[in-house]
Amino acid sequence: MKLCVPGDKLCNIEDCSPGTGVYQRHGYIYSSLAGYVLRKNEGGQLPVISVVRETEAQLLPDVGAIVTCKVTSINPRFAKVQILYVGSTPLKDRFRGTIRKEDVRATEKDKVETYKSFRPGDIVLAKVISLGDVQSNYLLTTAENELGVVVAHSEAGAQMVPISWCEMQCPRTHTKEFRKVARVQPEYLQA
Repeated sequence: MKLCVPGDKLCNIEDCSPGTGVYQRHGYIYSSLAGYVLRKNEGGQLPVISVVRETEAQLLPDVGAIVTCKVTSINPRFAKVQILYVGSTPLKDRFRGTIRKEDVRATEKDKVETYKSFRPGDIVLAKVISLGDVQSNYLLTTAENELGVVVAHSEAGAQMVPISWCEMQCPRTHTKEFRKVARVQPEYLQA
């Protein structure tokens, strides 16, 4: 697709009919917007020329939103994540998040061990609880049954299967590893 700015001459009025985002003057069609030139053929008539903007407004994680993220690193106090999706919408830009030890689960918060809940590379469903701090990290929680690890890979490289709310098992080696497992709701499962 060709990009254009307001005032760009797009074509002769005899070659196309004007659509949205354009105007005609002195026998030519000009762009009235900055965007992409779109030419549509409709039947046997002249093609319609329009200018369209990129319609996807930047979606930002908001407090209360369910996000899908990938664990990038862990330490005894928190897990660092990269937010990939808000709901089912992929993000264009990278956003970082933090799941603190006390936000991993709702009960027995003092007994939580980060490395028994997440590992780098895990895909996690979490909820945004705060817009974060100066370092632009979103604070996230997995302290609900529906939140936690949804995809994890074992040391052998196989995708692990959840066997309880706190364990996943490798189907290849049958090794069990601790995780804070999400009880995935049907609306988050993809066919």
